Amino acid sequence: MNPPNVILASASPRRRQFLAELGIVHRTAAADIDESPMAGEEAEPLAARLALGKARAVADSLPDDARPALVIGADTVVALDGELLGKPADDDEATRMLVALAGRVHQVHSGLAIVRVDGADREERVVVNTSHVTMRNYSDAEIVAYIATGDPQDKAGAYAIQHRGFDPVAQLDGCPSGVMGLPVADLLALLAHFGVTVDCPLAEVCRSLTGLACCQIDSPSGG
Repeated sequence: MNPPNVILASASPRRRQFLAELGIVHRTAAADIDESPMAGEEAEPLAARLALGKARAVADSLPDDARPALVIGADTVVALDGELLGKPADDDEATRMLVALAGRVHQVHSGLAIVRVDGADREERVVVNTSHVTMRNYSDAEIVAYIATGDPQDKAGAYAIQHRGFDPVAQLDGCPSGVMGLPVADLLALLAHFGVTVDCPLAEVCRSLTGLACCQIDSPSGG
């Protein structure tokens, strides 16, 4: 039996970097799907639907010679008091998001899906990793300086936890890599379900890429 090709259904440089640091040989194929929430759709089911939708879209487009394949889809949804905060359309929207988030707790839902295709056979798995993030009380001047870097523009909620200089997070209850868009412990568990094992120091990868402690190993509860 041929080993499956691993395909990341995302153009995110952060997700690609996680897979590379984990030693997972893969290629990328960005999925083109409508990411608009459905009427009344809440954050967690939205993250699951979009992650699975991206993986399915790429899996459906694979030629026979690219199979068997494991297609990884991921999507991150930020919610503040039930309001969905996507990627800001412009600097003004980024400012509004960051002002609203300052000093408050919000949720980051990272959907993760794997679709295995082998000929006509298919199996799908999807999980959602949720973290509770408390932002520090950064100033208006800090917001202006951060937005000037251009960093908020491709990020749900208009911020990156790993940005050194702005350092927006005061406390994180959950998975740092999940907040960055790819909960790596969940990824390794899903890959193991499909027979793919990764021999890599998980905590070291998390710490090096997020700048924060690994929720699986470094926290007192182990997760």
